Amino acid sequence: MPEPAHVFSGSIPENYDRYMVPLIFEPYAADLASRVAPLAPRRVLETAAGTGVVARFVVPELAPNANYVATDLSQPMLDFAASALPDANVTWRAADALELPFDDASFDVVLCQFGAMFFPDRVRAYREALRVLAPGGTFLFSVWDALDKNDFAREVGEELDEMFPDDPPTFMARVPHGYHDVARIEQDLRDAGFTRIAIDTVTAQSVAPSALIAATAYCQGTPVRSEIETRDPAALQRATERVAERIASLHGDNEVRGRIQAHVIAASR
Repeated sequence: MPEPAHVFSGSIPENYDRYMVPLIFEPYAADLASRVAPLAPRRVLETAAGTGVVARFVVPELAPNANYVATDLSQPMLDFAASALPDANVTWRAADALELPFDDASFDVVLCQFGAMFFPDRVRAYREALRVLAPGGTFLFSVWDALDKNDFAREVGEELDEMFPDDPPTFMARVPHGYHDVARIEQDLRDAGFTRIAIDTVTAQSVAPSALIAATAYCQGTPVRSEIETRDPAALQRATERVAERIASLHGDNEVRGRIQAHVIAASR
């Protein structure tokens, strides 16, 4: 099941943006921006916008009079995003990707970075993206590849499995890395009405100044935090340190680098 919006509340938005965004999201936000720019859209919609990293990369690539609407279910995430990118051409709005509050054919491009994995009904969400796209418009989105293709995320899972053997946290494998089968993704898009689909698998590097920062990103900047605290309210720091030790043992004690891999999809009618 998808995670409810409240798991991205509290201190998670700030930690998410401070640690997770530079660690794994910025490379793919830059990639999406490079794909949006040649399309020269005047009306852009983003769903599951989180703390706004995609908008920070895409908006500078748009024409000065272009409009960008960024939506998310989590108001705390949107509030943080709005504070990080105060721009008159950007509108931040709470909205459900499965029931978009916009007219048909309202946007030239619909974007969604690493949000589709959270949708309880992906075909419905894709159908909504298609509905609000103008003729000739493009739906661009990304999803993480399998856990074993993403070093730090896999190592977090392995350490927490050992720490909580009777009830291991499953968020990383279940949600962020749970929707990676390209055949399934393509079929979901076709079921929603898209007919032209291109899927690129993009490998990048995840870089952190230290193993502890990488561990903090995953353990304290994502819903993994809630999973740890549910199992042991006093275990968050200990879990973070254990994950850091595992990452350091595999990647070194100073700056650490690991592979990240995702699928980037472009779909149209």
